[in-house]
Amino acid sequence: MRLGYTALAKGEVGGLGRLDRQRLAEVLRTSKGAVSLKEASRALGFSSTAAAKLLSRWAKKGWLSRVRRGLYVPVPLESRTADVPLEDPWLIAEKLYSPCYIGGWSAAAHWGLTEQIFRAVVVMTTRRPRIRNPVLKGTPFLLKTVPEGVLFGLKPVWRGQVKVFVSDEARTILDMLDDPKVGGGIRSMADMFSSYLRLRSRDMNRIIDYAIRLGNGAVFKRLGYLLERYAPDEKESLKMCRAKMPTGNAQLDPAVRGKRLITRWRLWVPESWPREKPE
Repeated sequence: MRLGYTALAKGEVGGLGRLDRQRLAEVLRTSKGAVSLKEASRALGFSSTAAAKLLSRWAKKGWLSRVRRGLYVPVPLESRTADVPLEDPWLIAEKLYSPCYIGGWSAAAHWGLTEQIFRAVVVMTTRRPRIRNPVLKGTPFLLKTVPEGVLFGLKPVWRGQVKVFVSDEARTILDMLDDPKVGGGIRSMADMFSSYLRLRSRDMNRIIDYAIRLGNGAVFKRLGYLLERYAPDEKESLKMCRAKMPTGNAQLDPAVRGKRLITRWRLWVPESWPREKPE
């Protein structure tokens, strides 16, 4: 017996006719993991309106699951419901926010710089989304807009057949120095920076080169301050930070207003920040 819409409304998977199966197979073959309206229209040679109706019908039958308007993911054959979580949030980020890359704590976890569990996926995108903290099928995202000219220090990672970019270790540290929020705050970011300093492959020259390209003077103040505390033997890097930091005072963490000024780094530090030596 063919399933009707009463059953389908409960999330059960319905059958497809031969033509629909062929069309769906072609769309999935060309879409590589997630189906956008544009890809479906191109794969089938349909207008956007016709393709949208077809995708909507497949979703109602439980073969696709709607992520947001114009984007769907396939429902695994073994699933008895179309209400499935995102199998690969990085792939969805690439589909929705490209040009973009995975950064912040998400990249830090990828490179083994932290063991903390962060639910949200940090996406650095050149787009200006209206909602900065969307939740897509139960997965939260943190979106930060960056200029196209700073898409450097990235490495490709293959997720199935889709190439997704992630910030390399040095760029990951740089982004968290630029905006500690994407590192979970300055304390969390400092822990990740300490992990980076323990790497045999650490490259302070690369971080400084990246910082010069990024052009945010506050980065040199935060980097110098943290280096002085965690890697005081990095004399050349400390010297470069002092030479590059601009005049004026900055916050160690813009989200936590500092009341104690570290004059040699022109940096306001929160009272709660530990004192390791006279400042």
